[in-house]
Amino acid sequence: VIEHNLEVIKCADWIIDLGPEGGDKGGYIVATGTPEEVAKNSKSYTGYFLRKYFERSKI
Repeated sequence: VIEHNLEVIKCADWIIDLGPEGGDKGGYIVATGTPEEVAKNSKSYTGYFLRKYFERSKI
């Protein structure tokens, strides 16, 4: 499944994040793991947004 909605991504058992960009600059595995593990990956755009999402949800 290709998904961009953080509400869905945060519930996944396992994420395979492809990137780092789209088109010719993408298609490489940037991060894999649980949403919490991907959130810790500084090279992952998905990880960046998950990290921010988790920070906001702790408030």
